[in-house]
Amino acid sequence: MSTFIAAFVVLLLFFLLMSVGYIVKKKAVEGSCGGLGVLGIEKACDCDDPCDARKRRMEKDQARKEMLNQNRII
Repeated sequence: MSTFIAAFVVLLLFFLLMSVGYIVKKKAVEGSCGGLGVLGIEKACDCDDPCDARKRRMEKDQARKEMLNQNRII
């Protein structure tokens, strides 16, 4: 039982440290290899014209990025 508790505490400690690092960097989470962007594919569906739902998500993401840049403290 003590091994389980020790492993759980270590896991929580890693999650805490990773979240603090994410908060400090204020950078979007990305894959280590770059994902589809490395292959030149900007979206998962690879169609010429994205669907309406995708366009709304892209607009919302862009508005969020602009808001974050305007309200950035550092």
